[in-house]
Amino acid sequence: MSQSAQTGLRRFVRSRRLNAALAWLFVGFLVAVAIGSVVTGGDLVWGGFAAVVAALVVVPAISFREPSAMLPWEVVALASLPLVARVLIRGQTIGGFAFTGRLSTYLAVAAVALIVAVELDVFTPVRMNRSFAVFFVVIATMAAAGIWAVVQWLSDLYLGTQLLLNSRPKHIIEETLMWDFVAATVSGLFAGLLFEYYFRRRSRSKERLPTDLAVVGDAGDASDAGDVGHSPDRGSPERGGSDRESPERGGGETR
Repeated sequence: MSQSAQTGLRRFVRSRRLNAALAWLFVGFLVAVAIGSVVTGGDLVWGGFAAVVAALVVVPAISFREPSAMLPWEVVALASLPLVARVLIRGQTIGGFAFTGRLSTYLAVAAVALIVAVELDVFTPVRMNRSFAVFFVVIATMAAAGIWAVVQWLSDLYLGTQLLLNSRPKHIIEETLMWDFVAATVSGLFAGLLFEYYFRRRSRSKERLPTDLAVVGDAGDASDAGDVGHSPDRGSPERGGSDRESPERGGGETR
């Protein structure tokens, strides 16, 4: 790829207006899926997931009262991917995994954790080092997987679905659920690496924000930098580095 083509692609990805427009487009898709699930009486659990993701995505825009204060559109696209798979390629399988089944669940829980991590990194003064950033996304994914399992269980009890409680023996259900947690954790690890090595280092997310909002996130960097190198000087009285030797310390009498 030529240098001019790479520059054009970089400008395309980092454009503020384009980023906001694409992010809102995916939000519209999520809202449509949520409304469609309610109107048609379809999968209410996944409809609720679409509504939760849409709500998380628009939190910055509502908080700052600025429509262009949106997450990087790649994050919203990844969060929408499980729902796109369920709508467009329902029933297709890869390696025995159905896009409408467990594979969608792994992607969904990792996407929610990624949204939370990117929002904290871009829109708040919160700062994480490299290892903690990956660890945070993994833990958030595991937490999201646990919440998702509870939602499925409640749906089976009160909505008559068979997401977890079906005709399988109880020990099979429990074993499957544990393997789902393991798979979700692995997905969280990949999401954490993606968060650290793409969204924090290469995507330049703050360049896509209005100037006044980008300053909010940069405040954390400035405060962290200001705390470095402020140890007392060696020659300060507190350290005793520049005091004259007293006669008691063997320095001789002063005349």
